[in-house]
Amino acid sequence: MPGRIIDIAALDAALTGPGVLFGLDLGTKTIGVALSDLGRRMAAPLALINRRKFSLDVAELKRLAEIHQATAIVIGLPLNMDGSEGPRAQSTRSFVRNLLPLIDVPVVFWDERLSTVAVTRTLLEADTSRRKRGELVDKMAAAFILQGVLDRLERIAEDREDGAGDGADDSGG
Repeated sequence: MPGRIIDIAALDAALTGPGVLFGLDLGTKTIGVALSDLGRRMAAPLALINRRKFSLDVAELKRLAEIHQATAIVIGLPLNMDGSEGPRAQSTRSFVRNLLPLIDVPVVFWDERLSTVAVTRTLLEADTSRRKRGELVDKMAAAFILQGVLDRLERIAEDREDGAGDGADDSGG
């Protein structure tokens, strides 16, 4: 079955048992890749793919996803600060549209505003050299994006447990 785009609530419902999630930060020159642990508690940088051609980029993503048995992919959506979608967000959506028929796991978009800024700040505070920052920032941004989803999934699970049996609904309002 081809991949499909789902929201975070549908991802929570689809995840049964342990499994790895992949996080992607799509840059114009590279794709940062991160993965979660099997318990989906912590994200870690995995790889940096130098973008060449869509088919080659996807082949490498699929290879990594197969090795690590990814159960879903989280892709950072680069929204503008006002929440609107600009050319980079449209490019990301186009990449995903082309990716979906080639994969068999769900894809979740996650607002990545300020992820690169946060990662760069962390690397600067760690006194990382400019060259090393360039090598690390995209895959660390992928981990930052993925960690946001993992944290949200944990809150959804906690809310579900807190609401179990007390009549509370999980409408999110």
